[in-house]
Amino acid sequence: MSTLDATRAELALVVLYLNKAEARDKICRAIQYGSKFLSNGQPGTAQNVDKSTSLARKVFRLFKFVNDLHALISPTPQGTPLPLVLLGKSKNALLSTFLFLDQIVWLGRSGIYKNKERAELIGRISLFCWMGSSVCTTLSELGELGRLSGSMKKLEKDLKGSDKHQNEQYRAKLKKSNERTLSLIKASIDIVVAAGLLQLSPKKITPRVTGAFGFTSSLISCYQLLPSPAAKSKAA
Repeated sequence: MSTLDATRAELALVVLYLNKAEARDKICRAIQYGSKFLSNGQPGTAQNVDKSTSLARKVFRLFKFVNDLHALISPTPQGTPLPLVLLGKSKNALLSTFLFLDQIVWLGRSGIYKNKERAELIGRISLFCWMGSSVCTTLSELGELGRLSGSMKKLEKDLKGSDKHQNEQYRAKLKKSNERTLSLIKASIDIVVAAGLLQLSPKKITPRVTGAFGFTSSLISCYQLLPSPAAKSKAA
């Protein structure tokens, strides 16, 4: 492959990535929380970037609550334990509520919705919903990791005497385990970010701490949205 072909393939991957509205939203989120970290809640350019990017992201998320609403009423995979089903549905309900209320917050901040006090109250309720969904995600991922660990141990016993890493089923389970571990870390971080935005512990979770955790969570989201190996080979 020539240098030009390699460059073209790499640019095709970048285009594929940036064509995702979710990817652009997470890049903006990284900018938002990076600016929050730099400003540490103090007036200035960084705080202006934080506020303007936060408002812009709300436009990206218009009507996004429909996604989780659809997931809420969709059937769950057979064999999923009831506690995990309830956690998953609770997460969908809370996240859908957060995204719906966030639209009212955007209307308030853009001056369309005039009741400022009510808009601020709705903003706090929406953040509590986001925090609740992150807690549900954390517990759900812990439960799913426990199930995966059990099935992997059982598979290891069946593959005794052979290289488990050569087994396609084991590799698929290991990949899924790594993905869920990353989701667990991200959800745990988002709980801290939500607590910071709600100022539940302002002395410990300062704007700088919130910014650092939010930036880390955003980078994880950006990584999770990277094109799959199949898409990469297709672009090449």
